[in-house]
This record gives sequence, structure tokens and C-alpha cells, in this order.
Amino acid sequence: MLSDRILCVDGEAIVIDKPAGLAVTRPKRGGDCVEDRLGELRLNFKREPMIVHRLDQDTSGCLLLARNPKALKRFNRTFEAGVVEKIYWAVLDGVPDGETGLIDMPLAKRSTKERGWWVEEDPRGKAARTHWSILAQKAGRALVEFRPETGRTHQLRVHAQLGLGIPIIGDPVYGTSASHMLLHARALTVPRDTKPAIEAVAPLPDHFGDWKTN
Repeated sequence: MLSDRILCVDGEAIVIDKPAGLAVTRPKRGGDCVEDRLGELRLNFKREPMIVHRLDQDTSGCLLLARNPKALKRFNRTFEAGVVEKIYWAVLDGVPDGETGLIDMPLAKRSTKERGWWVEEDPRGKAARTHWSILAQKAGRALVEFRPETGRTHQLRVHAQLGLGIPIIGDPVYGTSASHMLLHARALTVPRDTKPAIEAVAPLPDHFGDWKTN
């Protein structure tokens, strides 16, 4: 039950720890998704909560839901203003040069009938900026923290592959597919004008293995 995965809740917001493999909105090919299970998160409200932002299906971690339409509008404006703090942890299939840095790489979406769609670097694309730092290293791999300034589709996955030259482990599009992609929405902070900020931290899921000790 998604109600068992609530990280924080109040009268206008719920943050859940979305499991990897669960889509946020209804996939074209069908399958389970948060959108079809919002009734599990009604929590005595007559209205189901509403999805504020997205995570890739293979990404786990903090997902914000609004509990009423007014809150949804406010949260949307906050995201658009770029003041929401999002922290992601990922395990890369290698160790980047340096300890920290900024990837400033505009991105654009591409598609072909044969390959489907993907995202790549494009000087004429949408601006995309990601701060990164190494948290830990072992066995030739690195646990990296990403702090994106923007929220482009597949931003972290492409910035890891092209900006750092090392894909995220298990990335089925930009790396080598494994049982799970090791990308996790670790923390979310959403400022509010008249109330304390929404703050949530999602523990690393079991499929991160030994990295959970960090």
C-alpha cells in the first residue's frame, strides 16, 4: 500500500517514497502506476491527492502530492520558480574526475521509429544545470549526490552519461541495464509562504545493496 510509504503529510501535502519500477502516471502500454492508486492516499479526505511532479519509473524516492486544488497551484508555481530543493543519490559505473562540480548542458528530446525517444545534448535545447559531488567510492564505482537546478526529462541520467562520462548503474537507456537503476530521489524541500517548508528524506531502498550503509 502506498499509504505505508508516506514520508510526511499535512493538510495540503503528502510526500511518499515511490518504489522503483512503479510509474507515476499511466503508461501507454499499461501497468501499475501511482495515478491509479491515489485512492490509497486519500487519508479520510473525500478528494484523492493530485500529482505535483514526476519521477522516472525506474527512479525511487520522494514524490510530492497535493491534497487540494489550491495547494496544487501553489506547488506548481513553487516548482516553476525553481526554489524547490531536490537531492538525488546515484551509483555510477565508475568514478568521476574531481570531487564536485557543475554540469551545464542544454538538453533536447529526440525520437525515431526504431529507437523510440531519448534525450541528448543540444546547444539549442532547454537549459539544464546539475551540481554534483562524490559521497563515497568502492570497487571502482562512486555514490554521487546530484542537486539539479532545473528539472528536465532524464536530466540526471544524461548529465551522468555525457557530463561526467559515466552512466548510472542499471540505466536501461543511457547505460547498461541491470536489475534496477541506482537512482534515488533522496530528499525534497518545498518552501511555503505561510507554513513551514515541506521536508522529506527517503531512505535508500534495498536494491542499493552495500551502498545503504552510507
